Amino acid sequence: MKIYPIETGNFKLDGGAMFGVVPKVLWQKTNPADSNNLIEMGMRCLLIEDGNRLILIDNGLGNKQSDKFFGYYRLYGNATLDSSLSSLGFHKDDITDVFLTHLHFDHCGGSIQFNKNKTGYEPAFKNAKFWTNKDHWHWATIPNEREKASFLKENINPIQESGQLNFIDLNNTNYITNSELGFDIYCADGHTEKQMIPHINYKGQTLVFMADLLPTAGHVPLPYIMGYDTRPLLTLDEKKAFLKTAADKKFMLFLEHDAHHEICTVKHTDKGVRLDKTYTFNEIFN
Repeated sequence: MKIYPIETGNFKLDGGAMFGVVPKVLWQKTNPADSNNLIEMGMRCLLIEDGNRLILIDNGLGNKQSDKFFGYYRLYGNATLDSSLSSLGFHKDDITDVFLTHLHFDHCGGSIQFNKNKTGYEPAFKNAKFWTNKDHWHWATIPNEREKASFLKENINPIQESGQLNFIDLNNTNYITNSELGFDIYCADGHTEKQMIPHINYKGQTLVFMADLLPTAGHVPLPYIMGYDTRPLLTLDEKKAFLKTAADKKFMLFLEHDAHHEICTVKHTDKGVRLDKTYTFNEIFN
């Protein structure tokens, strides 16, 4: 098995929305805002090469939305999904599986692209199986009013229409061992229904793809919870339990949305679990 971090681009979001009830004077110490109160965000995905399978975990915003839409998110940087794959000698047609932690547009937008004539949509990964779970699929396709703007039909419906949609069997539990894709999955419900957090055994370490359970290294303290979360008190409980385990077992936490840190670890302190160290992927695994 080989694992590669995949940069798909950077964007900016309102710092207050990203840290909920936490005052700016506190969160700006780790995530400084610009003059518009926007903080820098990454869209870092993960590619797993395992035998004949090439598994991509999440895929960023994509490129099919309007200039007006992208203008809301202040895209910056030169990284794209295509260029990142190409730098490793891969192409989107090589991907065998696309695992989607959840179906918010910044995690699954790259799944679907315009067709050649821009008269409709088609899968960007024509040879891949797309993986989600039935509970989250139902949640995303019949969205609540609060979350509706994050679930874009053009990102979601064409997956099913293509015949490439597959569901992870959750077996009525929030922790799945040895899933169909060869890694364990923890399901967290605070951010959105049945968000899937992969736990990958790699080179003697447990690498956890944090998605939106822990967006950046600055979100480690328990109250630092996004305003986007649909059930913030549940996120609080989920974070508390997860971070205790992460500190006990020395998990390597892969940060999808941290623009400046790829991996972090956490530790127990007198004030609870806190950030320990940050690393590049290569510092740990090369």
